[in-house]
Amino acid sequence: MDSAPPLPAMAEIVAARLRPGARRPFVLGIAGAQGSGKSTIAQALATHFGCPVLSLDDLYLDGAARQRLAETVHPLLRTRGVPGTHDVPAGLAAIEALAHGPALLPRFDKARDEPRTSEQVPGPAEMLILEGWCVGARPQAPAELAQPINELERVHDPDGRWRRWVNDQLAGAYQALWARIDQLVFLEAPGFEVVADWRIEQEHAARGPMSDAEVRRFVQHYERLTRHMLRHGHAWADLTLRLDADRQPRIDPG
Repeated sequence: MDSAPPLPAMAEIVAARLRPGARRPFVLGIAGAQGSGKSTIAQALATHFGCPVLSLDDLYLDGAARQRLAETVHPLLRTRGVPGTHDVPAGLAAIEALAHGPALLPRFDKARDEPRTSEQVPGPAEMLILEGWCVGARPQAPAELAQPINELERVHDPDGRWRRWVNDQLAGAYQALWARIDQLVFLEAPGFEVVADWRIEQEHAARGPMSDAEVRRFVQHYERLTRHMLRHGHAWADLTLRLDADRQPRIDPG
């Protein structure tokens, strides 16, 4: 570990507060809004500790499966990302496999909108990092789902059918996956208003196809649950890092 590169500041804070238990693999969950830096921190920690990373994004259902959901449940489910658009059992199976030996971790090709060849990682693994925008989230109370919160919901989900279905999925299998997390870190954005700006920065850096206006519409799919996490995530997490608009900790997280 002495030869590993220095950790970025936030990753160093997380590493210093790890409290591994008896369960193997020890699963470190990292949650945060789009663009908050969770993937960067996860990769830095993975390099430092020599452990694999499983992103929630790698559990996406393929385009055909989401198209079936769009046709049979709600058209908004064609867009990947919200609870109900992931293969949660595959994530649980990968964690279980790593407890006993080498495992194939799912990987997803966003450009093709299809799973790509799984990555074989050595095992049994002492540690796994599970990162994703809604990792650890709890469902909303039914009364909180009553009113649309943005234009996307007002126009495309006026009766609340999409948001209720997504909330039901979150209340189901996702809680079993979160229960496998041993320690949860939450990167708390200063407010939802910065999330679109962060996501636009990512799009520019990747030279992606979406315009700024398209990104702002896109993040509306995640606004409801992101705001819910910003209100309550600190209560669910073992460690909360409160970020400023530049993604730096605003206060000592201890």
